[in-house]
Amino acid sequence: MVTMSDVAKLSGVSKMTVSNVINGRSGVSDQVRRRVLEAIRQSGYRVNVSARTLRSGRTGVIGLAVPEIDRPYFGQLAAHVIDQARAHGFHVAIEQTGAAATGELEAITRSHTLHFDGLILSAVGVDPQDSRLTAGDYPIVMLGEQNFDAKFDHVAMPNEEGTKAATVHLIDRGCRRIAIVTGSALDGVNVVTRRYQGYLAALAERRLDPDPALLYAVNGMTLESGRDAAHRLVDAGHEVDGVVAVTDTVAQGVLRGLADRGVRVPGDVHLIGFDDIPESAYMVPSLSTVAPDHRWMAAKAVELVTARIQDPSRPAREYTAPFDLMARESTR
Repeated sequence: MVTMSDVAKLSGVSKMTVSNVINGRSGVSDQVRRRVLEAIRQSGYRVNVSARTLRSGRTGVIGLAVPEIDRPYFGQLAAHVIDQARAHGFHVAIEQTGAAATGELEAITRSHTLHFDGLILSAVGVDPQDSRLTAGDYPIVMLGEQNFDAKFDHVAMPNEEGTKAATVHLIDRGCRRIAIVTGSALDGVNVVTRRYQGYLAALAERRLDPDPALLYAVNGMTLESGRDAAHRLVDAGHEVDGVVAVTDTVAQGVLRGLADRGVRVPGDVHLIGFDDIPESAYMVPSLSTVAPDHRWMAAKAVELVTARIQDPSRPAREYTAPFDLMARESTR
């Protein structure tokens, strides 16, 4: 059986260097890392995960459970989490929950079953008061909008603050009839309600009355739903000079829908989104948006889960990500 020592001899490095490469630790040059990986491939070396787990009590894997892996935001988040986890010596296993409570609870159970060292869960559907959702001794870090009452480490988006800033930005550009295109889940605590509250707070601060006719609810955060909302907005004949979209993906659909109806952005209507997905800077016009610090969020989530792996009894902590407002062509 090929051993780690055999790989070290074949690649001309120490056994510790081979271990660092296998575990994704920093401090190894790209040239040496490639040489070790080639030696592993040539020799057919396989890590004995069961033996390593028995010795250390850990697998070196953390889970990342997100609602949908085919949305740009979650793809971006996953890439950052993988980078940050690698710096801590962990690999990442990703799964999709469908934004449903059952999927999120199953992700927790599966992480236990597969002996992941911890889990980062983007929670959407699960009720924080669900009796099946217990912190216990298993390291879990929550992402998202729910209020977990300090039961779990939690990294939140700047939903209210960011959407308030986006709405104020439109007001400062001269907009007075500002529509919001957002999700239909306007009850409870979720991304929709939190961002809607930010929109209302901005209007109140600038002494503008909200008009219920300018609330356009969509059933999904998709391109198609955004386009459909824009069609309804224009066809209704309401006077509108600004639109706040709940996400950049929805904003892209809104832009397409306005163009379908001959409405120019920003000539006739100003438009702003939320998330700063990479495509936003390359749209025509480029999209103004709220830009949460995605790398900071990933780093904080990985920092928290690794700290809880080391000390499961430590007090839970909660953080809200910083953000910038990216003013681009769609509001100029």
